Amino acid sequence: MSISKKDVEHVAKLARLGLTEEEKELFTTQLSNILDYAENLKKLDTKNIPPTSHAIPMKNVLREDIVIPCADSKDILANGPEVEDKMFKVPKIME
Repeated sequence: MSISKKDVEHVAKLARLGLTEEEKELFTTQLSNILDYAENLKKLDTKNIPPTSHAIPMKNVLREDIVIPCADSKDILANGPEVEDKMFKVPKIME
């Protein structure tokens, strides 16, 4: 499968990219090569290959979520630039 220079120009326009003529030629060639390679991959027999989401076995690497009561809110509020009525004060962003 190949991609035309017109296709590259269309995608560049959608992405609001200004491409030179050399870049259009380069990207046309590169994208055509990528699509040709993807076509070759479609020819592989994968009937007995189970679907995978990772190349290596993975397990949950996140820590367990543990609720810890806050002993003193002063320590937390000390991290903010401004505090008002035991809350962080932030600039108004909407009228």
